[in-house]
Amino acid sequence: MDKKETGVQMQTLRRVLQDLKHDWFRLVLTLLLAVLTVALTLWVPILVGNAIDGIKGAGFVDFDAVTRILLTIGISVAVTALAQWVMSIVQNKIVYEVVEDIRNRAIERLEHLPLAYFDSHPTGVTISRMISDVDQFADGLLMGFTQLFTGVLTIIGTLIMMLRIHPGITVVVFVMTPLSLFVAAFIAKRTYTMFRVQAETRAAQTAMINETITNQKVVQAFGHEQLTMDEFDAVNRELETASRKATFYSSLTNPCTRFVNALVYAAVGVTGALAAIRGSISVGQLSTFLSYANQYTKPFNEISGVVTELQNALACADHVYALIDEAAESPDQPDALELQQAEGTVRFDDISFSYTPERPLISHCSIDVRPGQRVAIVGPTGCGKTTLINLIMRFYDVNDGAIRIDGHDLRDLTRSSLRTQIGMVLQETWLKAATVRENIRMGMPDATDEQVIAAAKAAHAHSFIKRLPQGYDTVISDKNGALSQGQRQLLCIARVMLCLPPMLILDEATSSIDTRTEQKIQSAFQKLMQGRTSFIVAHRLSTIQEADLILVMKDGQIIEQGNHESLLRLGGFYANLHQSQFAH
Repeated sequence: MDKKETGVQMQTLRRVLQDLKHDWFRLVLTLLLAVLTVALTLWVPILVGNAIDGIKGAGFVDFDAVTRILLTIGISVAVTALAQWVMSIVQNKIVYEVVEDIRNRAIERLEHLPLAYFDSHPTGVTISRMISDVDQFADGLLMGFTQLFTGVLTIIGTLIMMLRIHPGITVVVFVMTPLSLFVAAFIAKRTYTMFRVQAETRAAQTAMINETITNQKVVQAFGHEQLTMDEFDAVNRELETASRKATFYSSLTNPCTRFVNALVYAAVGVTGALAAIRGSISVGQLSTFLSYANQYTKPFNEISGVVTELQNALACADHVYALIDEAAESPDQPDALELQQAEGTVRFDDISFSYTPERPLISHCSIDVRPGQRVAIVGPTGCGKTTLINLIMRFYDVNDGAIRIDGHDLRDLTRSSLRTQIGMVLQETWLKAATVRENIRMGMPDATDEQVIAAAKAAHAHSFIKRLPQGYDTVISDKNGALSQGQRQLLCIARVMLCLPPMLILDEATSSIDTRTEQKIQSAFQKLMQGRTSFIVAHRLSTIQEADLILVMKDGQIIEQGNHESLLRLGGFYANLHQSQFAH
């Protein structure tokens, strides 16, 4: 592990401790319980030694003293067990509250990340960080709490007790201690890097599984099963190799430290026996000392295992903190305005935008839209139609120029107030796992049942909803197959019908609907769009012939604009598009 990785690990550890700091009362309680547990554990060998010294030979046994000692040992063991049980409860409370807090912060960060993050990060990797990495972190942290406190206290306590019994033999134990520390440190340095690689590979595997399962129809439709299996097998082999190396090195910890512990125990036994022969230590004290020597070396074995788990936990924590530290969407300005009931004047003032600096997309685009106008945006795939919509919704900010609504630069408005003024129906539908009623109410949670039904009727969704097993109370989701793509899109349209915002964006909103239903929806949209500024992205020109303004885009530029008749008379790009769709 190089200096850079060590620095990252220490920084992650500091953040974990910072997260634990607010729960200082439980931490102190855990420490006190650990002290009590260790103290009683160290007292028992003294009692056992005294009991042995009370048995001097045949006919020379102090039964009263031995009985009292055995009773004291029983009480001590019972109190120790109770203290360990309470400590375990407190530790679990601390760890899982920290885990809950981290997951809450991670999901909160996800809700405030710009779309650019999701465009550049596989969904599976994000899911892995939220679930697998947090679970691994919790397991390592819990083991650290359970064994690290008691382990360190046991080492210190046994060392003090051994010094009181026989300093000479204690020196033998102390001299051999660095050997155990060296073995543990040697292994720990190598396990962190390996566990980090393991976590990264696991995330890649999760991403691939998520991607494959989500798009299984496409995989099967194109006969991609074998290639997908081969790709998964390759990732699986990488994970197997990374996991095997990490597990191998971490598994060396236990036998190596146990071997060192056995050497220490043997050395204590030999030197202690010689001391007992000389009379400098009693048999009971030697028994106590051997028990302490075993207790002294055992925590090194446990702590080395804890260190290994902490290496894995810190590697996973680093991934989770990396997600939490991702740059959030640029915040609203301190004096940002709340847009109330927009009139619908929209102006694109010489805007330029690109997703990456080396690939310009929209350059020096200017548009003026009056309130209530229906603006259609057409053009070939990849020309920037949806990008223009994303800029209006402020999913992205323009690089140059400004987009203004009612004279206000979008960057001077709060995002929430802007988006409540715009109803959006996308080509890609999304339904949450909830009832039909709850899905329609998404944009207006306090809507009455009558309003929901009216919106569904306006979207021509009421008839198929009534045919569902529980009607509006039927639980649906985006991927359960209970609804067709067209039915899902009708529900998304019903959401907008319920909200009735002053502005509309329809991005291929009827692309998955049959022609007959589309005609009904277009009629509903015509009624809905009256008096509302509307932007309509469409490939089928038949759906936008009634638009007040048609913007024709190509390579990020608006090359033509006008109404349907004027563009046909122009005989340019739009006319060619129209001819290609309607020529017989």
